[in-house]
Amino acid sequence: MTISEKVAYLKGLAEGLDLDTAKSKEGKLISVMIGILEEIGMSIEDLEENTEALGEELDAVSDDLADVEKAVFEDDEDDCCCDEDDDFFEVECPNCGETLVIDEDVLEEGAIQCPNCKEKFALDLSDDCGCGDDDCGCGCGDHKDEE
Repeated sequence: MTISEKVAYLKGLAEGLDLDTAKSKEGKLISVMIGILEEIGMSIEDLEENTEALGEELDAVSDDLADVEKAVFEDDEDDCCCDEDDDFFEVECPNCGETLVIDEDVLEEGAIQCPNCKEKFALDLSDDCGCGDDDCGCGCGDHKDEE
């Protein structure tokens, strides 16, 4: 039984007593108290409805957030540091032999300063190894064209 139903039952009992609410002080008091209880009951029902609606909206936001987290964190797991799709290249410093990892922007500049020995050197962007040997194993692909 809800609060409103209990207040309605109490109001019915008071009406069944045939209390004179116009002349009797006790009747006036009971009538006013029942009126206050009716208002409190309606306010509580409104609060319960609002709470239920907010709970449903919160569940929807939580579901949406779970979808966002899944999309964000699964993408991060797919982006491994070993991924070959990134545009990073390894070059060896001709001065100290340090292997450097550079990106495409540095490669396009054509020159780099080695962070190890601080010497600047030019990057060779040509595919031709210049060895002239068909079986050198350099993989440049130009040897097959020379035949």
